[in-house]
Parts: sequence; C-alpha cells; structure tokens
Amino acid sequence: MKEPAHTGRRAREDGELALIVEQVQQGHVQAYSTIIEHFQRPIYLYCYYLLGSREEAEDAAQDIFLKAMEHIGGFRQTVSFSAWLYRIARNHCTDLLKKRSKGFRLFAMYRQQAETAGSGPALTDKVHELLALLTAEERQILLLRALEDYNFEQIAVVVGMNPARVRKKYERLRDKLGRQKRKGEIRLGEPHSDRG
Repeated sequence: MKEPAHTGRRAREDGELALIVEQVQQGHVQAYSTIIEHFQRPIYLYCYYLLGSREEAEDAAQDIFLKAMEHIGGFRQTVSFSAWLYRIARNHCTDLLKKRSKGFRLFAMYRQQAETAGSGPALTDKVHELLALLTAEERQILLLRALEDYNFEQIAVVVGMNPARVRKKYERLRDKLGRQKRKGEIRLGEPHSDRG
C-alpha cells in the first residue's frame, strides 16, 4: 500500500529538521534560522488562535523561538522536533493566558458589545468567538488537529496526556462545536485527512 504524499513529505522534512537540529546542537547557530523559517508561520498561527491577538502572537512566537534555542541542547530525538517546539509554545501561551485571564474576559465582553453596536463580525471574529467558547485545552487540541493536521498521538505529546484521552476530548469538542453550528454558528475546518 502506497503512503499518502503528505506523509512522505513530512517524513523527509522531519529527517532534514533532525540534521539541522544536530547542527545547532553542535554549535552551528546560523542553522537555527532554517528552523525559524520553517516554523515561523505555524507557530505564529498557533499563538494567534490561542491568544487572540496579532501583537501578542508575534511577541509569543519570538519568545518561543528564543526559549527553544536556549534549550535545544536538551532536545532528544525521542519525539519529533515539531512536537517538542509546540510543547514549548503550548506552555508559553498557557502561562500568558493565566496572567491575563481576567483581562481577556473583559476584552471579549467589550468586543461583543462593539459588534452588536456595529455591523456583523468578519469571519476571523466569528472564529475568535467560537474559540472563546472553548477552554484553553480544547483550543490547543483543536488547533493542533485543524491547523497542523496532527494525529492524536502527536497531540498527546504536545499537551502531555495519553492519546486515548486526547481522542475523547476531541470527540467531545466536536459535539460541542456541533451544538454551536445548530445554533447558527460557523464550524472550523476539519483536518485534511482522517488519520489518527
């Protein structure tokens, strides 16, 4: 049975990244720019949808790449570099969300009041509204599944729980989003494949 093209491409990319990581670990710091180029947009999007702010996402992405560089010597090939980096991103964004949880609720209320006073919200605002209904953990699972097309085992590594629990949480999350759809809300896109 032939493997899907995206699976083969991902395996090649993982192999290339492993070589680059080894180079950085051996002191070739310039090679780290390749890692940043490869992950800059996905990490930014992950942060953006978790934090809900472009400015915060840009700052968070920079901090995440700095933290990853500081700790890259401790990275081991027992997990993919991508999962390791997303775990750093998850922890960093979780810390930021904890620091501003009260402020975020006030911002969401203000935005809702502003939108009812004006015209209907854009698609991006609808996505943020939908994400605001989810817990931080649910957002993380959804974003890794929908944006990165991660399977449940990969998500489990990032969020630090077992794959069966991640799968169950994802199923509950889909039910929750389904209820919102029946109420007239939008639905976020599904992953490109049904693996995992």
